[in-house]
Amino acid sequence: MSSVDTPPVVGGRTIALLGNPNVGKTTLFNKLVGLRAKTSNFPGTTQEARHAYYDGSVLIDLPGIYSLNLDMSESEVCRQTLRGDLAPLGVKPDVPDAILVVIDATNLMRNLTIVAEAIDQRLPMVVAVNMMDAAKRRGIGIDLERLSECLGCTVVGCSAKTGDGVDKLMDAIHHATIPNRSAPTDLDAIEAWSDDIYSLVAAARETPINDRLTDRLDRAFTHPLLGVLTFAIIMTGLFWVIFKLAAIPMDLIDAWFGTFGGWVGGMLPEGPISGLLVDGIIAGVGGTVIFLPQIVLLFFLLALLEGTGYLARAAFVIDRVLRPFGLSGHAFVPLLSSHACAIPGIMAARAVPDPKDRLATILVAPFMSCTARIPVYVLLTVILFPESPAMQAVAFTSCYVIGVVAALFSSFLVRRTLLKGPSRPMAMELPSYRLPDLKAAFLLTYDRAMMFLRKAGTLIVAISIVLWWLGAYPHAATPQESIDLREQAIVSSDADTIESLESQADMIEARHASARSFLGQIGGTIQPVFEPLGYDRQLTIGVLASFAAREVFVSTMAVQVVGTDDTEDDSVLASIANAQRDDGTPVFTRATSWSLLVYYILAMLCLPTVVVTAKEAGGWRWAWLQLGWMTLLAYSGALIVYQAVSLLS
Repeated sequence: MSSVDTPPVVGGRTIALLGNPNVGKTTLFNKLVGLRAKTSNFPGTTQEARHAYYDGSVLIDLPGIYSLNLDMSESEVCRQTLRGDLAPLGVKPDVPDAILVVIDATNLMRNLTIVAEAIDQRLPMVVAVNMMDAAKRRGIGIDLERLSECLGCTVVGCSAKTGDGVDKLMDAIHHATIPNRSAPTDLDAIEAWSDDIYSLVAAARETPINDRLTDRLDRAFTHPLLGVLTFAIIMTGLFWVIFKLAAIPMDLIDAWFGTFGGWVGGMLPEGPISGLLVDGIIAGVGGTVIFLPQIVLLFFLLALLEGTGYLARAAFVIDRVLRPFGLSGHAFVPLLSSHACAIPGIMAARAVPDPKDRLATILVAPFMSCTARIPVYVLLTVILFPESPAMQAVAFTSCYVIGVVAALFSSFLVRRTLLKGPSRPMAMELPSYRLPDLKAAFLLTYDRAMMFLRKAGTLIVAISIVLWWLGAYPHAATPQESIDLREQAIVSSDADTIESLESQADMIEARHASARSFLGQIGGTIQPVFEPLGYDRQLTIGVLASFAAREVFVSTMAVQVVGTDDTEDDSVLASIANAQRDDGTPVFTRATSWSLLVYYILAMLCLPTVVVTAKEAGGWRWAWLQLGWMTLLAYSGALIVYQAVSLLS
């Protein structure tokens, strides 16, 4: 078997996998190629494609569709691929040498439409009757030989989950021929054909225990009230697991990058090269990778939920909630993913079938409170309620609620102005309940993690380097106050006094350099714009630095106030909370803290997300619209809150 980066041998075949959603097509694809699969897009579309080279042939996992004739982007991609007009990036467009149609053994009749349309393509094809193990457990038997005669092509029973029949399936693909029968066209012929196939399925109908259990579960999970309550409980548990389990690897990653940065800094003399590597590149990579455990856990748990069949029910329930605001249940997973990071959430919007729904989802996804906002939320809620953990928790939760409300309001507005038109009705099959495939979940998680690192990592590193340069240059002359402290340290004989004087000198020099850097000068120039919100020069610099990543706000403020970015030290956080302006008044007044909290809930403050929006939405005009609207909403909200709290105080 050749690797994914090795093109197929001369004369190799191109095999397209076609099938309905939830038939195990991608699981079968993963079973064949595993980690050797490569994820890309079809050129000119946001439709995701997976392909891999296998025994000299290239396998293409097409999007799951219910029919080739539907007016949907996924169906159009499949039509063009089968015509030879389109192929995933990295694959030469050409008419496939064979079609592998994957159908569900537990719901055979539902798949007849896609099978008939595949027969009409007049290409060599094989039908894979997947989930034979599940059909056997449910007492369903299928006469595969007679089904093959009826369809006019080779039919192979298999189980992608267990691997049974997969080897036989690949052998059949290599010997595939054009079906010797045509699909029926007129209504009478279709009914007769369906009845003929239906007779090949024998089900144990005397004891439909599983069906009755499925019906009871569906009534609960899709109920207008009980379904929403169940969804809330499951999602609460999901995020509890994410934040609880991800804390350990996040701390380890943070410690490793800190140690590695210190080692690199120690190996190089002080200067621009050391600063670029340690504070620019290593800090930028670390700032990206530290959130990977949460993203990995989120996608893994979502894959497990999808594998059980629950996620389709959740989307059905949420569809009722989102529909009045111009979104559909298809937006559920992208918006949920955005609570980890908006970048993978925006990329997940590719699965939203309606173009206007998809664009609206992309535009509002950054309103979801991502994990990068958490350090800011923690700092400000502690400042606002220093003696009340209960109120801190309420304020913290309210941040998430405000973000969701802002997203729904924005979607409502954009769907009635720029994106007018009715939303496409949500047509979604409720798949059978089953145990999730752990291997498939791992492969999907790996795929998403690599995609995040490739797309987000490079952007954040580049922006971090630019912001590092703006914060490090020009070099400011050493302030006289610092020189005096170091001279006192030289003549002192007490070790503790020397350490204290040196520490004070370092803090003064860091604050002095930060204020006179390009970033500090820009902050001082822009500060009058933020004056109505209650922000001084230091807060303005912190907000500007947050465009690299929101979580750097706390470390930037630490440098501004204390002269160090060690935010793990409680004394540093206490110093930030008690920071003073240049005129000696407090930086974090009650009104300013509320204003800043609202601003961080609503503002974009993430340039990598802007870049990803431009790519996924189809142009920079949408990215600028998103940035402009979120900035306007954040500024207006923060202004109202600041003025109101100031008046009440």
